Amino acid sequence: MKVVQKKNKFGVVAGVLLGVGLLGAAGMAQAQIKIGVTLSSTGPAASLGIPEKNTIALLPKEMGGKSVEYIVLDDATDVTHAVQNMRKLTSEDHVDAVIGSSVTPNALAMTEVAAETHTPVISLAASAGIIEPMDAKRAWVFKVPQNDSLMANAIAQHMAQHGVKSVGFIGFSDGYGESWLSEFTKAAAANHLQLVDVERYNRGDTSVTGQILKLTSANPDAVLIAGSGTPAALPESALKERGYKGKIYQTHGVANNDFLRVCGRACEGTFLPAGPLLVSEQLPASNPVKASATTYREAYEKVYGAGSIATFGGHAWDAGQMLNRAVPVALKTAQPGTPEFRAALRTALENVKDLPLSHGIMNTTPQNHNGLDERARVMVEIVDGKWKLQQ
Repeated sequence: MKVVQKKNKFGVVAGVLLGVGLLGAAGMAQAQIKIGVTLSSTGPAASLGIPEKNTIALLPKEMGGKSVEYIVLDDATDVTHAVQNMRKLTSEDHVDAVIGSSVTPNALAMTEVAAETHTPVISLAASAGIIEPMDAKRAWVFKVPQNDSLMANAIAQHMAQHGVKSVGFIGFSDGYGESWLSEFTKAAAANHLQLVDVERYNRGDTSVTGQILKLTSANPDAVLIAGSGTPAALPESALKERGYKGKIYQTHGVANNDFLRVCGRACEGTFLPAGPLLVSEQLPASNPVKASATTYREAYEKVYGAGSIATFGGHAWDAGQMLNRAVPVALKTAQPGTPEFRAALRTALENVKDLPLSHGIMNTTPQNHNGLDERARVMVEIVDGKWKLQQ
């Protein structure tokens, strides 16, 4: 076992969390398994990254009988920082795997480093483009959030069932928004919905007046907002201010209480697809995800307080469960800290079967590095400032 020199009790680099899974006391030896983490715990996506960071402290302290060290960095919702963090974790910290990042642009950029260094990455961002189409580069990347296509189909089906004929779209002008536009366009066509206007905005924008004027002039029956975190509240508030009376849909990228707080009354009556975790206490006992979602909810709220749960933290939990399942398998082939172990871990991660997570039941394959199905989604409405399961 190698010895790690410490500059202070928190670790060599400011902002690095070493307490989870470390051997205690002075003269600490390096943990036997190293997991790097890069999250958007500041910046526009902080409402995603903060519960994810909180959850890292709840992940297994041992896997396969070996202690685990989690090295947590903040990428500030910035692509350049995410890549820098990825390079540091792989070249300086020599991690066995990486969890992150929180947002699609960052996760897409990290793919290059994952392939270059042959390091397995479990993304907490949602875009299917992170893992599809499968190729040599994406072979090292996995993803725990539900694919956009799974959620887009749920939205389009709900719209069609509730009399919607025409739809307006406004989404982030980045990989997240573009992926959603692509998937929803296909889902809309399959459900005989007409897409009458498409608008885009940036995560850091403070006004979307021009886009909303165009949307409302098209007079669609419903509007889909393809944003994530608190920035997704901006178009919804603007629509309500302009007197829009149609149905409003959001994506699963807003499923946390920070979004409810920022959006306030403007979000009453909004529909969205979400992982079962969001409404786990409302799920019937027969739901196959209720038990595993409740396990995470109880673990998180025991530490951070009742009502503090966020679906984004659930993704971090699920990444930990994937590793906990895969590490013992990889250890049969090689030891941590080696290229052989990383390769064996990658193979194990793409052969996870019937793993209960906070958001679904996972079954990965060499061609499917997400492995979630319809059990990983429910439709939810915002009623009286709370999430309500749609029956």
